[in-house]
Amino acid sequence: MSSHQNTEDQIHRSQKKDLYESPDYYLLDELLTEEHKLVRSTVREWVKKEVSPVIEDFAQRAEFPKHLLPGLAEIGAFGPTIPQEYGGAGLDYISYGIIMQEIERGDSGIRSTASVQGSLVMYPIFAFGSEEQKQKYLPKLATGEMMGCFGLTEPDFGSNPAGMVSNFKDAGDDVILNGAKMWISNSPFADIAVVWAKNEEGIVHGLIVERGMEGFSTPETHGKWSLRASATGELVFDNVKVPKANILPGVKGMKGPLSCLNQARYGIAWGALGAAMDCYDTALRYSKERVQFGRPIGGFQLQQKKLAEMITEITKGQLVVWRLGTLKNENRATPEQISMAKRNSVETALNIAREARQMLGGMGITGEFPIMRHMMNLESVVTYEGTHDVHLLITGMDVTGLNAFK
Repeated sequence: MSSHQNTEDQIHRSQKKDLYESPDYYLLDELLTEEHKLVRSTVREWVKKEVSPVIEDFAQRAEFPKHLLPGLAEIGAFGPTIPQEYGGAGLDYISYGIIMQEIERGDSGIRSTASVQGSLVMYPIFAFGSEEQKQKYLPKLATGEMMGCFGLTEPDFGSNPAGMVSNFKDAGDDVILNGAKMWISNSPFADIAVVWAKNEEGIVHGLIVERGMEGFSTPETHGKWSLRASATGELVFDNVKVPKANILPGVKGMKGPLSCLNQARYGIAWGALGAAMDCYDTALRYSKERVQFGRPIGGFQLQQKKLAEMITEITKGQLVVWRLGTLKNENRATPEQISMAKRNSVETALNIAREARQMLGGMGITGEFPIMRHMMNLESVVTYEGTHDVHLLITGMDVTGLNAFK
């Protein structure tokens, strides 16, 4: 066997075990509390033990690893900021960000499952639900005994959700819901859906639709090249009778769904950096082990340029999300600040994934390494919860005071 093959085999073996070490170039750990670090180590060890060994296989088969749901609940990934009285962990927003970062370091699809459950299902029930709704749903959602999804995007209305056509009409103690939603994470297995639809006056309300209600179906979306280890589907409502007791009483209009998206976008801002850090860590380790022209490729100028730019952008992103988390804890973070962070983190992660893939050469496209999976996943993350360009225009409108959407 040649020395070249020996090197390749060593690299393969080293990657089978999750050797991930998170970069911290500016000593940001000094800004974290002991609780933050404990949360991080708990989630990181779970990801290394439960996610890393199986995720490539599930992604290759385009199958969601449902067996991970109880573990996600155990590490507090479902509704980490929800108060303990409703089954949540009662953590702060930096802890929430750290949890999303560590999970997405493993896989964006698994983080999507947790984001949807916490930010898009539990949050609106907690923020806008009645006490009866909170008691009925939140504890079971926190333990994963019940899983949820969020219905806003429609076949013809994505970036312009206010144009939705899903609607409900009064029917005594119930309402009759009609319409369809698509690109819905968790929908194929969700027990409940928090659905946004218009009443007869055209005002948007949130409804909790339960699996088993007649006329409610959740066909799965197949053929995805991205988020392959995440379950995506539609929500179809054909004269679904929903009790009025299932309408969220605390909000009306687009403020409801948009506030939920702010929660999710905040988590993505942290999460996407986790994917970036995994790609950087993989490329850094590979550059020290892969020998070409008689020495490790990490010793060549162009490879060092790539790595130096990666760690610079990661460090900038880490500072942004930490500051955003501090503002969120103080209830001072604006939707526009969250938009900037979401957009920046995902762009950073995509650029780093592409550069890291090049550093690994042909090996970068295989399932031996996580980079190509991260790259494909991030193509969804850059679009969902507000597209890259929409977030750019949100920042543009904020700094100029001029609306470019109309």
